[in-house]
Amino acid sequence: MAILVLNAGSSSLRFALFDEELDQVYKGHIDAIGQKHCHFRRSFKDGPEETVPTKIKNHEEALSYGLGRLQDDGIVKNLKEIKKVAHRVVHGGEAFKKPTRINFLVLKKLAGLNALAPLHNPSNLSTLKACLKKIPSAKHFAVFDTAFHHSLPAKAFLYGLPYALYKKEGIRRYGFHGTSHAGAAEAASKHLKKKSPSLITCHIGNGVSLCAIKNGKSIDTSMGFTPLEGPMMGTRSGSIDPAIIFHLQKKQKPEAVHHLLEHESGFKGLSGIGSDIRSLWAKPKAPGTLRTFEVFSYQVAKLIGSYFIPLGGLPDAIVFTAGIGENAFYLRRQICDYLKPFGLELDEAANKKNAVCISKTKSSIKVLVLPSQEEKFMAQLIKSSGGK
Repeated sequence: MAILVLNAGSSSLRFALFDEELDQVYKGHIDAIGQKHCHFRRSFKDGPEETVPTKIKNHEEALSYGLGRLQDDGIVKNLKEIKKVAHRVVHGGEAFKKPTRINFLVLKKLAGLNALAPLHNPSNLSTLKACLKKIPSAKHFAVFDTAFHHSLPAKAFLYGLPYALYKKEGIRRYGFHGTSHAGAAEAASKHLKKKSPSLITCHIGNGVSLCAIKNGKSIDTSMGFTPLEGPMMGTRSGSIDPAIIFHLQKKQKPEAVHHLLEHESGFKGLSGIGSDIRSLWAKPKAPGTLRTFEVFSYQVAKLIGSYFIPLGGLPDAIVFTAGIGENAFYLRRQICDYLKPFGLELDEAANKKNAVCISKTKSSIKVLVLPSQEEKFMAQLIKSSGGK
């Protein structure tokens, strides 16, 4: 039985195919959909990654191209070999708390959630609908970024707004990157050989979120009603004083301000260099790089420290995952330097090598670097869902 996992971003489509034993046999990534520099990256099991330029206008075309590559590259002879499909859906609102089999009613409810994640859910949904037509024989499931955070207590998810806004309009903290945080927690538990360790997981990629995990459950997280809240990110501002928005709207239209906060801020805006952390590291002494790294590392370290409260003390481990979290040793070092007063001691050599454990033996908190395996975790979730 083959399991296909689809992860549609606002301008990208990632997909991976797993066999019955959940071994990944193929991985593809179509990036910059609708742009001149659109390209496709693929890798076979245990093979190197290859990149080819391509021209793809939208997510429907991306899906057709990706499924075509699965057949052209000899991974499957017929799409009917794919028995289950897991679709990443960013926002599940309050209605969806676990992987859910797709039917007409579910599709209708998902469409109603587009307003909560306008940059992500529409592309998630269009890819899902296209896949239902391409592989009608498979069982399709939606796996929600927000689902892992449904264990948040009210004191963590409510905002200081009129309570009626929560009851009538669902305005609350939802949290995101749930599959990444849940997968990182599971991997950390195995590494620590402890059933339910106390953890702070740090998903640091183009999007950034932190999560406090106790007894295997999310009890606090940094992203909120939308993925804009929390530390600054590649192009997102992260948390700011809301009054700044009203100030900016005196001279700019609301749509322009929203675009600025989502696409022109964060690493890109503060550095004046770019949103890709590698472009900043290429200029380590540039004022923009120094400024951005200092602000970002301080924001993340401050959040980590704040999570000692809900966890009831120091965590067993801090986990770094996702592209930047797994590779940017210089940022991990800068973040961990702020935590020295709490007895955290970093092993500099291990950190530079991106080792699994990068803290010293005598450190009061273990620091782990674990690869993000969102696709595999999603496949695992729907495999265990059976036919439900």
